[in-house]
This record gives sequence, structure tokens and C-alpha cells, in this order.
Amino acid sequence: MSNYLSTEHLIGIKDISKEDIEMIFKTADSFKEVINRPIKKVPSLRDITIANLFFENSTRTRLSFELAEKRLSADVINFSAASSSVKKGETLIDTVNNILSMKVDIVVMRHS
Repeated sequence: MSNYLSTEHLIGIKDISKEDIEMIFKTADSFKEVINRPIKKVPSLRDITIANLFFENSTRTRLSFELAEKRLSADVINFSAASSSVKKGETLIDTVNNILSMKVDIVVMRHS
């Protein structure tokens, strides 16, 4: 079994393979030990910048992504459409391109 997903972009679970699902659960299982120790951070994403783009309100989803990213030692930028140029009519594509021009490494997006 590989340590990488078979796809570069995980858009949803509809088309994900059985092997990918098994790899995700195996990876998650390895973090059980981490969350029970005094220092809950690992250096997996050190020097990686992640932009979380949420175009709809979702407190639990946003917080769980942010917590996981920080526990993996990533630098995190949170974007909220409610307080951005989206409110002034900026398109989704323009917003995403603006974020990507900042050379973030990973984008996590929630959009209806």
C-alpha cells in the first residue's frame, strides 16, 4: 500500500478508491498516539503554508481543519468570504487566483 493518495486533488469521496480510503484510515490511526501525549505537534507540514477558504459558515469544519493543520506544524491562513472582497462582488475564480498568487502550498476550500 502506498503512502500517497492516487489523486493529487481530493475533491470528494465519491470517486475515491478502496486503497485510498484504507491509507487515510491507516494514517489517521497513527495519530491516536499523538493526540494523547503532552505535545500534540508533529513536523509533517513544517514550512508549508495552507490557506483555508470557506465560502459558507461552518464552525466545526473550519476549526477541525485548522487544528489538524496546526498540529501538523503548518502555517495557516484562514479566509472568510463574509469579510472579503467576495462581499463586494469579486468572483470565486478571482479570489482563488489572488490567494494562489501569494504562493501558498495547499488550499483547503469549502464551497457549495
